[in-house]
Amino acid sequence: MTSRPSSPAILGVSLPALAALVTVVLWASAFVGIRALGESFSPGAMAFLRLLAAVLPLTVIVLAVRLRRRSVGGDDRPVTTRFPRARPLMLVIAYGVAWFAGYTILLNWAEQHLDAGTAALLVNLAPILVAVAAGLFFGEGFPRHLVIGMTIAFAGVVLIATGGSATTDAHADWLGVLLGIAAAVLYAAGVLIQKSALRTVDALTATWLGALAGLVATLPFAPTAVSELARADASAIVAVIYLGVGPTAIAFSTWAYALARTDAGAMAATTLVVPAIVIVMSWALLDELPTGVGIVGGVLCIGGVAIARRLFPRTRRGGRVDAARSHPVIDEAAGADLETESRVADRSATST
Repeated sequence: MTSRPSSPAILGVSLPALAALVTVVLWASAFVGIRALGESFSPGAMAFLRLLAAVLPLTVIVLAVRLRRRSVGGDDRPVTTRFPRARPLMLVIAYGVAWFAGYTILLNWAEQHLDAGTAALLVNLAPILVAVAAGLFFGEGFPRHLVIGMTIAFAGVVLIATGGSATTDAHADWLGVLLGIAAAVLYAAGVLIQKSALRTVDALTATWLGALAGLVATLPFAPTAVSELARADASAIVAVIYLGVGPTAIAFSTWAYALARTDAGAMAATTLVVPAIVIVMSWALLDELPTGVGIVGGVLCIGGVAIARRLFPRTRRGGRVDAARSHPVIDEAAGADLETESRVADRSATST
């Protein structure tokens, strides 16, 4: 097994670690931004504007990467295209519609009924849903750690639903909880479809085309988006552009960079800190917090996910501690199976 080369650092912090930090902060800020924009944009219109703002910089990134490949080649021969066709293209479109369009719309809608922190906690159920689907359809079964994690996480969801919110204008009702769970289901579906697509399509192209497919799927909301955009103030317009450029385009790029240079298991653990960052940001910027009961429920959700995905180290006989086995995990910007992405990144490091 070959070791990864040492990574450059800034002020003693490795660039992959810095990239991972940037990613989780941007993902966390998306939940707060969506909550803040709920009064300015409807769920569908917000999704359309966010995807429009994401597709433009992603297109620039894709073109820049292709030009870089050509320059590295040292000649003027055309670069072999990686644009997918036939079944891989259909898979990319399907995951883009499920994740970029459907998930985003449902999350926007959910945050009209939930505070940002509660929504982030519910979305973190997606890794368990992926594991359930793998057990049902891919023959992976239901090992004990998965059943225990699912039970703990479900108890957390119940507490979140009954815990409400500590602020009067941010309430947690059953509709919001159901929408949050539905968003997590679409997120998980997007991951499973993308896992198949990434066998033949590089991660950057898959994300770019997925975002483009999501943009096309949200085109029916374009007239409403134009109307609401005309009535929105400047800060709301800047915020919705930020959602596309920051948490979607930039965060994906930094995540892909970090993932290509870091163990998948270590990267998987970083996504569990997103809800905590969201709660702090929501409290500081929106003066919103889940109740104590809701926070306990969130801790149970995160703990259940960690147990189900085996992110805790295991101690063997003789006192030796083994690192947790790497498992797929969900993130806000990539929506990808980390192990599959890691293999793709290792085979095509220039894609990031």
